[in-house]
Amino acid sequence: MSFSDIKWDAIFDLDLAIESFPYLLGGLPNTLWISFVSMFFGLVLGLVLALGKLSPTRLLRYPSTFYISFMRGVPILIILFILYSGFPFIGIEFAALTAAILGFSLNSAAYIAEIIRSSIRAIDDGQVEAARSLGMGRWLTLKGVVLPQATRIALPPLSNVFLDLIKASSLAAMITVPEIFNKAKIVGGREFDYMTVYIVVALIYWTICTIMSFFQEWLERHFERYLDSPKR
Repeated sequence: MSFSDIKWDAIFDLDLAIESFPYLLGGLPNTLWISFVSMFFGLVLGLVLALGKLSPTRLLRYPSTFYISFMRGVPILIILFILYSGFPFIGIEFAALTAAILGFSLNSAAYIAEIIRSSIRAIDDGQVEAARSLGMGRWLTLKGVVLPQATRIALPPLSNVFLDLIKASSLAAMITVPEIFNKAKIVGGREFDYMTVYIVVALIYWTICTIMSFFQEWLERHFERYLDSPKR
């Protein structure tokens, strides 16, 4: 195949892009719903796992460590297929959207846990000792001293996890969730033009991630002002 064999006129059909754009956007609510809900539950479970892995109690540390290792080592697509196609064989059925949210939540929690754990460990031990010397208990120290500072440290990598979730949500199309990529596959098959609709979908994902990146920068500036503001 030579450079001259490329069909340049078939790369992008503007008319098809304009015509299919509203239909593709019809999958946006599911894309955002999967991303936001999975991030929320991933944060909750990730915090529990992080504290479990930091715990001196083996009964908490070993299961947390195993879970994090397993979820980080298994492709999310396999997790989705286990939940959606495998569980019915043992009598448990999930709707496609539910399976997607559950899968992404369970998977992202492992990465979030490592981010939170490393952020907590980055806090100077002297601050914890100072809080204890003032009579603050373990949980009060964690809530009032450690977590607020760890949040600022964890914010950039957590934002990257969220951006990855937005992009990875396209894998939900593999279990028939009608999100953006799923709708693009339908249009591409119907019009025999996957190139155009996939480019449009790529631009939609890029736009979403760009907006979220601006929000991430705003949050970082907000926390910087909060931490750097003089105490009165």
